[in-house]
Amino acid sequence: MGAIANMDPGMFLGIIADVPFVDVLNTMLDKDLPLTPPEWPEWGNPIENKEEFEIIHAYSPYENVKAQAYPHILVNAGLTDPRVTYWEPAKWVARLRTQNTSQNLILLRTNMKAGHGGASGRFEQLKETAINYAFALLISGKTQIKTH
Repeated sequence: MGAIANMDPGMFLGIIADVPFVDVLNTMLDKDLPLTPPEWPEWGNPIENKEEFEIIHAYSPYENVKAQAYPHILVNAGLTDPRVTYWEPAKWVARLRTQNTSQNLILLRTNMKAGHGGASGRFEQLKETAINYAFALLISGKTQIKTH
């Protein structure tokens, strides 16, 4: 969804990005992250291969954020996620906010008690689903935020 947001931001009214792998190039360049070397066969090794570097750079959401009107975006991250480290979505949201030319919401929600799969426990998972639904209802105009 991060690549789509950059390539065709008008395609969707909103995007819900759950633990999005959006800092692909920087992650694949960090050989000290425990999951990076085993992922090189699938994603490519931008350290040793210039062509693979260029391919990853061409679509990596973080690198390709530019000044344009982005849709509403809700980004969900988990503090203890070993697959998509919490700083990836945080960096992406920060860059989106500085480049976004629309008034659309760009929200970051970091669950301080969750990893890659979200909150544990049935009721906690239902709460996360409810937050996503509330976001969708809000941006579609089906509900409003009360500020009193």
